[in-house]
Amino acid sequence: MGFNPSDIRIVVHGSFRQHFDQILETIEVFESAGFTVLAPEAREIISMTDGFAVLDGERDMDPRHIEARYLQHLKRLGGLGFSYFVDPRGYIGRTTSFELGIAQLIGVRCFFLEHPADHPAFYSHESVMGPHALRDYIFEHESLPAPNIQPNERFIHALWQRLVVPGSVVAGGAIIHHGPSDEYLFVKTHKWGGRYSIVGEKVQRGERLDEAILRGIKEETGLQAKLGRHIVTFDQIKQSGFHKAGVNHIFADYIVEVNSQRVVLDDEAEDYVWARREDALSSLDLEPNAKHTLLLAE
Repeated sequence: MGFNPSDIRIVVHGSFRQHFDQILETIEVFESAGFTVLAPEAREIISMTDGFAVLDGERDMDPRHIEARYLQHLKRLGGLGFSYFVDPRGYIGRTTSFELGIAQLIGVRCFFLEHPADHPAFYSHESVMGPHALRDYIFEHESLPAPNIQPNERFIHALWQRLVVPGSVVAGGAIIHHGPSDEYLFVKTHKWGGRYSIVGEKVQRGERLDEAILRGIKEETGLQAKLGRHIVTFDQIKQSGFHKAGVNHIFADYIVEVNSQRVVLDDEAEDYVWARREDALSSLDLEPNAKHTLLLAE
């Protein structure tokens, strides 16, 4: 599968109050390369509320709501996505510092215009790269720069990894089946580089596996579902496109029955298709984990 610039998905951060012009310039560099900038969506500041910049379309919204909506975009980045911090002279500021902490906590790759001067978080030296240089690197290598941890920083990096990267992630996967048509639902998602996969959901703290699967189906497709038989539980296949070294990403996949094919997608996927099992295996560009499960779902 060839390199597609639009699969590079970016959230741009920085002080809108102090550096909005430079943020817009950074966005222009990325978008002119064909990359997808998810946030900020609006490109005009309409007011300032207690030092918090309000963009076009956010008038009369609670700043906490605005920030929560902004951070939701981090969940949509996928395997080739990253956060980019516009921090001239190393300045990040309070709100952006909060965003950096959230991004690192959930394992998002973070890049910086300059070395942060006011934030003690660990980052590798390759993470400091101007937007033009980062753009050129991605086009040359068709990937993001790999972290290169210096020998004198390995202990700090290990401590940070233990703090911010989970040792294991459990996700429930749903082979969604519509009995009357004998068709299965597949979603095309940026997370898997534009390939088709099944609907899945990470199990949240204090949540049962079956609850997570049914919640994910409802949120991502709008379908009401009934959990069926267990198919397989396995560690994510390496080199499948979303594998993270040092993390056990465990899938527990089930057949799930639905009575409707009326799908309403949220922003986790771009498209969907209903297909018979044999047609999906022969014709759809399935990501390896979903294909592994579908082969077993006879």
